Amino acid sequence: MPTVHDLDTPSILIDAARAEANIARAQAHADRNGLKLRPHIKTHKLPYWAKKQVAAGAVGITCQKIGEAEVMADAGLSDIFLPYNILGRAKLERLKALHGRVTLSVTADSTDTLEGLAATFTDAGHPLQVLVECDTGMGRCGVQTADEALALARLIDKAGSLAFGGLMTYPAAGRATEAEAWLANAKQALAASGLACERISSGGTPDMWRSSDASVVTEYRPGTYIYLDRYQVAKGVGTLNDCALTVLSTVVSHPTPTRAILDAGSKALSSDTLGLKDFGELLGASDARVTGLSEEHGTVTLSGNAKLRIGERVRVVPDHCCVVTNLFNSVNLIDGETVLETLPVAARGLMA
Repeated sequence: MPTVHDLDTPSILIDAARAEANIARAQAHADRNGLKLRPHIKTHKLPYWAKKQVAAGAVGITCQKIGEAEVMADAGLSDIFLPYNILGRAKLERLKALHGRVTLSVTADSTDTLEGLAATFTDAGHPLQVLVECDTGMGRCGVQTADEALALARLIDKAGSLAFGGLMTYPAAGRATEAEAWLANAKQALAASGLACERISSGGTPDMWRSSDASVVTEYRPGTYIYLDRYQVAKGVGTLNDCALTVLSTVVSHPTPTRAILDAGSKALSSDTLGLKDFGELLGASDARVTGLSEEHGTVTLSGNAKLRIGERVRVVPDHCCVVTNLFNSVNLIDGETVLETLPVAARGLMA
C-alpha cells in the first residue's frame, strides 16, 4: 500500500483511527445526556464520514447549503437538516426536489423566508418541517426575542404545507447558559400558546461537552469534533494527539536560522485563525509555529531547539480544519504512515 512518503505536498492527511475515536466519544456523550446528535458535515464534506456518523448513532446530518445536501442525498443519507434561510426561486425549487427524496427540515427567521417556503411547498400531505432560528447571543441570524419566535411559529403552524418543527440556534462560544435561558423562555411562550416544541437544536463543538440531561436542548449539531483543530484544543475539547486532520507540507526554503518556508500558504492552511495568534503548528515540534501566510508560502518561526531542513516534510495542525477541508480536492485516510484510501471531497466548493 502507498505511504505518506508517496504523497505530493501540500495534501491533507486524516488519521482514520483518531476520527473514528472522536465520533464514538461524541456519540457516547450525547447518549449519556439524552441528546440526539445531528453532525454538521461542513467539517469533512464527505459521505464516507457522514455514513460513519449515522452508523454510530446520529439521527441524521446537518448541511449548510443545498449543494452539500444534494451530494449527501445522492450518497444515500436520508435525514438532512438545512439550518439556513433559503431564498430565491432557483434555490426553492432545488429545495422542493430535495424534499421529495429525503426527510428534510429547514429554518427561517423572517416572514420573507416563510413566504417563499409557503409559496413553493403546497402539498399539505407532505409538509416541510420548519424550525425558527433564534439569536441567543451569537449576533448572526435569528429572531431576537421569544415573542418574535412565537409569532413565526404561529405563521408556520397556520401554513398547511409547512409544519412547525421547533427552535434552532447557534450559540455564541462560551455562552451556553445564556442560550439555555433564552430557549427555555421561548419554549414556555410556545407552550402557553398551545404550540408543542419537541425539537430544540443547538450547535458548536466546544459547548456540546458542557451539556447535561437537564438541558432544554434536545439535539446537537457539532461539526469540528470529528477532526478537531488548534482552536478546539485551545478550548479544552481535546489535545493535539486527538487532532485527526493535518496538512502534509514540505520545507522549501530556510532563509535564516529562525525562519523556514513551507509550500502550504493561505490556499492550503487558510488565514482563518478564529482568534489564535498564529496559523498552525508543526506536529511534534511545539517550538515551530506557522506565523505568516501568503498564497503559496507558509512562514514558520523557529524557537528553542526547533530545527528544520530544506526538503523535510512536516505535518501542520491548522487553526480551523473546516475551512482547510474546502481548499483541497481530496483527503488521504491514513493509519500511521500507511495511506488507507484517498477520497474526493465530494461537497467541496458547493456554496449555493
